Amino acid sequence: MTLLELAGVSVRFGERAVVDRVDLRVAEHEIVCVLGPSGSGKSTLLRVVAGLQPVSAGRVLLGGADQARVPVHRRGVGLMFQDHQLFPHRNVGDNVAFGLRMQGAGGVLRGLRRGAGGPAEDRVAELLELVGLPGARRRSVASLSGGEQQRVALARALAPSPRLLMLDEPLGQLDRGLRERLVVELRGLFSRLGTTVLAVTHDQGEAFALADRVVVMGDGRIAQAGTPLEVWQRPASEFVARFLGFENVVPATVSGGAAATAWGKVPVPEGSPEGEQRVLIRPAGVVLAAAGLACEVVSRTFRGTHVALRLRPESGPDLEAECGLAAAPAVGDRVAVAFTPTEVVVLPEA
Repeated sequence: MTLLELAGVSVRFGERAVVDRVDLRVAEHEIVCVLGPSGSGKSTLLRVVAGLQPVSAGRVLLGGADQARVPVHRRGVGLMFQDHQLFPHRNVGDNVAFGLRMQGAGGVLRGLRRGAGGPAEDRVAELLELVGLPGARRRSVASLSGGEQQRVALARALAPSPRLLMLDEPLGQLDRGLRERLVVELRGLFSRLGTTVLAVTHDQGEAFALADRVVVMGDGRIAQAGTPLEVWQRPASEFVARFLGFENVVPATVSGGAAATAWGKVPVPEGSPEGEQRVLIRPAGVVLAAAGLACEVVSRTFRGTHVALRLRPESGPDLEAECGLAAAPAVGDRVAVAFTPTEVVVLPEA
């Protein structure tokens, strides 16, 4: 069942369309991540759903109801920003309880300051347990690490049990190791709670780990939407492929199961469209071989599970390749490469 629907939503600042005729549906209990570079319109889209940014055209519907005249505090959505926006003069418990007060739970903050028990205090304790901060109610915000502040902000956003939780670059200020750990925890938490989530991020790893469905935006429009696996395996355009970090994209003429490229003949998957096309070869599909395209190794980078190579062929642009740790050639070595058709994508026309 659809919880959120955007129908032809546009936001214009003067002559510039920051969001341009976007259609998007989010089902109940679904986690959707909107991914895109800076200036793609993803954060503006989130602000539109929250009611913080008026639309120039189109409609926002929650549970089938048009939100045009519904104020922010009555939309029943939770919003968590990149910079946490916690109240530094209030302790952890008061910050979490603020979400309950906004929902209309009168006297929550007063009761907590007096140390009184009751449903509100029980709810705060439950939420802090849920986000991995049991017993932290009386701690000051200043004493928290960045990851702990992120957890408090999440507990505050979850406090009023929003029907839709929105996250704006939720882990953007944390170091990579902590981000990778927290995103797994968030995915598990949202799945257990059945929370419907709309998140925006520029980090593809974060989006792919968190989302049931990924939406890639560029220039205010949706460039592709699909499961993380679908988007990764079948980018819908050269823009999406390059945004995902793939550099091996060249013009080609496809015919008879192969593409004529600047790197020579490249096998393509069965059923690929023929004619003048653009072809992507994922780095995993550029493999060292006894014979093939002659290249010089110009750089190698250790990636933990493999080595990333930059190869300079005798003709055509540089190639990105991957190989195992033990088999990695040295910079300056001459190698030959072949191409694996399952890692080749004939990109749809723009």
